[in-house]
Amino acid sequence: MEKNIKFPVVDLSKLIGEERYQTMALINEACENWGFFEIVNHGLPHDLMDNVEKMTKEHYKKSMEQKFNDMLKSKGLENLEREVEDVDWESTFYLRHLPQSNLYDIPDMSDEYRTAMKDFGKRLENLAEDLLDLLCENLGLEKGYLKKVFHGTKGPTFGTKVSNYPSCPKPEMIKGLRAHTDAGGIILLFQDDKVSGLQLLKDGDWIDVPPLNHSIVINLGDQLEVITNGRYKSVMHRVVTQKEGNRMSIASFYNPGSDAEISPASSLACKETEYPSFVFDDYMKLYAGVKFQPKEPRFEAMKNATAVTELNPTAAVETF
Repeated sequence: MEKNIKFPVVDLSKLIGEERYQTMALINEACENWGFFEIVNHGLPHDLMDNVEKMTKEHYKKSMEQKFNDMLKSKGLENLEREVEDVDWESTFYLRHLPQSNLYDIPDMSDEYRTAMKDFGKRLENLAEDLLDLLCENLGLEKGYLKKVFHGTKGPTFGTKVSNYPSCPKPEMIKGLRAHTDAGGIILLFQDDKVSGLQLLKDGDWIDVPPLNHSIVINLGDQLEVITNGRYKSVMHRVVTQKEGNRMSIASFYNPGSDAEISPASSLACKETEYPSFVFDDYMKLYAGVKFQPKEPRFEAMKNATAVTELNPTAAVETF
């Protein structure tokens, strides 16, 4: 069911000038009540975004499409005669940027594509850090607090999942990506502006995230829910398949470093803090097995490390 609700779109250019207060309030409201918002006038060059989109779609056609079709055959999914709940209708590859890049290890990428993705990734890294400071301001935390927490002793983890969601003959039978919350910190998504599919769960209903030209979709991961002691929430989202069109999705994850110690910020904690304290890598080891299950049992399990094994692993996930 789709409700007629206005999805939050934030014009970052309004942070400079008399509309800053209203713009910061819109970001805060989106973080508290949506876990998602879309940004425009974010500083990323439009020609770079257009070039990345063009080359990503070309790379899929040249190097990924046949692999996807082979996967469908190997899993018996060409005809989709029954509903499928344990496979996603997506073609993906992963780029690591931090702490160490694998950009030059990915096969079949042209030099031009690598150069563009390196530039794009660095700009998104800077944008992610700027956004974290905006969240600090709204939360009453000192500037740089979230970056410092994410840093650990080795620096943050930053990576990009490059996905294509090809047209599907029977969208009602399979999801492009099953419902989940993201495990990490802050996620920046450059999505197709013509083919929709991303939805988030709000007040019991699935809401479409509108595809806007040259926008970046922001969503919050589980770690920000813990650090903010639940003031900001990670939200369930999914990708539905479409009969027409191949949807591009480039999602960049700015996450804590593997040894970063995560806990509610002291100024946001209460006497009976609901959220656990843990090392990020320990959380990711748990998440890798239960990505498509609710987040609440994960938080409970992290309060008691021995309970981690009680959750049944059902999925593997790239942690960058």
